[in-house]
Amino acid sequence: MRKFALCIVVLLSLIMTGCSNTDQRKASDRTDTKQKEDASLGDSILSEDEQKAVDSQEKADGVTEAEKTNKKMEYQYNQILNIINDNYRTYYEVFLYSFCDSNGDGIGDINGLISKLDYINDGDPNSDKDLGFNGIWLMPIMPSDTYHKYDVIDYYGIDSQYGTLEDFQRLLQECDKRGVKVIIDLVLNHTSSNHPWFLSAVKSLAIEPCGQDVCVHEELCREHNPYVNYYNFVQGKPDGTTYYETGVKDWYYEGVFTSNMPDLNLADKNLRKDIEDIMDYWLDMGVGGFRLDAALHYYSDNTEKNTEVLSWLNQFIKNKNKNNYMVAEVWTNFSTFSKYYASGIDSIFNFAFAAESGRIAEIINLKGYDNSAKAFGEGMLQVQKAIRKYNPEGIDAPFYTNHDTARSAGFYSDNAEKTKMAGGMNLMMNGNVFVYYGEELGMSGSGRDENKRAPMYWSANDTPDMTIGPGNMDRISHYFGSYEEQVSDPLSIYNYYKRAIRLRNENPEIARGEISLITDIADMDICALTKTFQNNKIIMIFNISEEKKKLTLSKETYGYEGIRGYLSANGEEVLIDGETISLPPYSIVILK
Repeated sequence: MRKFALCIVVLLSLIMTGCSNTDQRKASDRTDTKQKEDASLGDSILSEDEQKAVDSQEKADGVTEAEKTNKKMEYQYNQILNIINDNYRTYYEVFLYSFCDSNGDGIGDINGLISKLDYINDGDPNSDKDLGFNGIWLMPIMPSDTYHKYDVIDYYGIDSQYGTLEDFQRLLQECDKRGVKVIIDLVLNHTSSNHPWFLSAVKSLAIEPCGQDVCVHEELCREHNPYVNYYNFVQGKPDGTTYYETGVKDWYYEGVFTSNMPDLNLADKNLRKDIEDIMDYWLDMGVGGFRLDAALHYYSDNTEKNTEVLSWLNQFIKNKNKNNYMVAEVWTNFSTFSKYYASGIDSIFNFAFAAESGRIAEIINLKGYDNSAKAFGEGMLQVQKAIRKYNPEGIDAPFYTNHDTARSAGFYSDNAEKTKMAGGMNLMMNGNVFVYYGEELGMSGSGRDENKRAPMYWSANDTPDMTIGPGNMDRISHYFGSYEEQVSDPLSIYNYYKRAIRLRNENPEIARGEISLITDIADMDICALTKTFQNNKIIMIFNISEEKKKLTLSKETYGYEGIRGYLSANGEEVLIDGETISLPPYSIVILK
């Protein structure tokens, strides 16, 4: 019925257009009458109830305003890239195991990542084929007993499932050609229970101290074996559930996460020297820095001691090269993790805006902050002030999801416009934004950790580069299409992310700018602010609602000329008429 009715509308329109052209030579009063007749015929095609039904069906089918008017929205605002070679980057988090398989064993590997580097960054500033990331964070790559590899057996190797050191060196070379900095996960809170340090220490626990300057035992006694002090061993089980039997008399060891991950004693000087040698090794190879896992647990919830550890680690890599970069995971509330910036470290991951309980999702889902979009800008300003308080050179590290959180599409019941808007808000934040692989496709995944680390969705078909994913992963159906399906769709999540990253690469103010809120806009769905970097200012306006918005912003007061770029979740154009700005639902505009 809907198609039939629309066909009648088109047919009558063509007929009436022809009649109108024929009658152009006739008197103007007949032309006026003809136009009125045309309008009345058009209005009578569908009743009011029928038209509502059509509109309702179009909304259910996800028909955008651009599609209804058959108007292709051409984006006219691409600028010259302005990428500064410093420690401000846009990072892509890669879990090698699930990313791309190069040898047909179903497990992602280094050569698979190399084959996909042009997807991440092709090194050509004139190309529009790549996403435009200029940083990669690799989750653990060192030998391990587990699929996730957060329990290290050898700090100097590459896990055989991923390839060889030669493969890794080639990856670094290819990334360097593209201007991409590579940082790797450095797990220092614990090792594997199969690490040689731990195995040696447990053996020595069984040997009573000899009391001599030089150990008299063939196997070192626990007094003389330095590895005993690398871990937190105690005699007699302490209170709590984080200690496990060693199998040697009544000796126990601490393992905050699992029994397979014995905690390291980072106060030990010999261990610290070993860690410095490990960092030296990877930095000399060409790694650009480290992501520090579980820094909150170095000393369980002891901010002062943990800050001292970060200060030591940061100072070591900066003494080697001031451009080395370090970011730490401190998974706790904002008021606590902000204090870790006092260590001098570059970045601490910003959990306040992340995941389904973070500020971005709560604002979009109208679950907090008095349903006010303004809370987004207020939060960014609060973060900037706190970082400056503890470390004037600190760099925020916002992320929206990672390998420990559910995928973001599920936060919005697979609503494409909200999913895009959330990604856009994250990518418009200050500092170094981190994007988890597959978020640019709207991949699904929640529940157990394995589900959050599902195979990268290159294709809906069984192509050779697809991985099989972790063994305990549930069957996952992705609501949005694969990369192959999205790449040619201008309204896809993939192409939205690509444009958002390009905006970051065109406008250094986004990552580096001093934030100032614009407070004279009353609409609670609108967040407006300025960012100023090196005397260059941009204005950013966010419409965080499903409604179109119009607002007036004085050019004299705010000193802008026009639109610099925009993001529109449904493809509708952001328009400016004088000082009146028209914003589609879930859109972001940059003025300059």
